[in-house]
Amino acid sequence: MKPPPRSGVGQPTLRSRALAHLARREHTRAELARRLAPFAESAAEVEVLLDELAARKLLSDARYAEARVATLARKFGAARIAQELRARGVSGPDAEQALAGARASELERARAAWAKRFGVAPADALERARQMRFLASRGFAFDVIRAVVGGRGDDE
Repeated sequence: MKPPPRSGVGQPTLRSRALAHLARREHTRAELARRLAPFAESAAEVEVLLDELAARKLLSDARYAEARVATLARKFGAARIAQELRARGVSGPDAEQALAGARASELERARAAWAKRFGVAPADALERARQMRFLASRGFAFDVIRAVVGGRGDDE
């Protein structure tokens, strides 16, 4: 749905819309461009504004990545966090730098997630598989999952 044409009176400017979005929370460059595009007269207008905001340090993909990793690291593994960052338009060195800390603490975060959900070692292979699937769905690496849940049991 296209917004009504701007009459110039009473309509917020593109800059004020961008600042309002950034005042609520961090946004990636791609995300903010997508939100502003319906209100811009051209894509070049949006790019110029985004360049200006980035130059003034009001818009930063690296800062967004750090904040998002800090939020998601409580529940998810590095693979899931990396996928989330790519979906939001953050990749390359910004994403890798933000993920470095998450990868370093992945084992302890996986143990915490496992303990919160299960807390008891699996009794059989079926329960072990269920616990491993849970951690895998959270994006933890397989070697971390094996360290938390345990690899092969005596009943296999």
